[in-house]
Amino acid sequence: MSNTWDIKIELGNLVETIEHGEPIKSIEWREVYANLLDDNRSEFYQAANVGLKPELTFEVHDFEFDNDEYVRYQGKEFTIIRAPKRGDKRELVVTGRVGAEV
Repeated sequence: MSNTWDIKIELGNLVETIEHGEPIKSIEWREVYANLLDDNRSEFYQAANVGLKPELTFEVHDFEFDNDEYVRYQGKEFTIIRAPKRGDKRELVVTGRVGAEV
């Protein structure tokens, strides 16, 4: 397990703006440093039992997490399916976004 805070990820939330009277949905991204954690097998089995397919787990500082819904890492977008707090850190368990349309 890496604990060097040397991985850059982007955290994002869906925002809706109005342009020309029409609602426009987009994701607002911000960059943070994270650790990529080793797979937590029990977490992955539990998620699979309810139909989720977790792919990666990131660790970020809790103060940087703002109930974010999405992670972007190495050009791929993920949906956060769980974000348990562990002390002053937060683990972000993510799955790939299918279609990645907003």
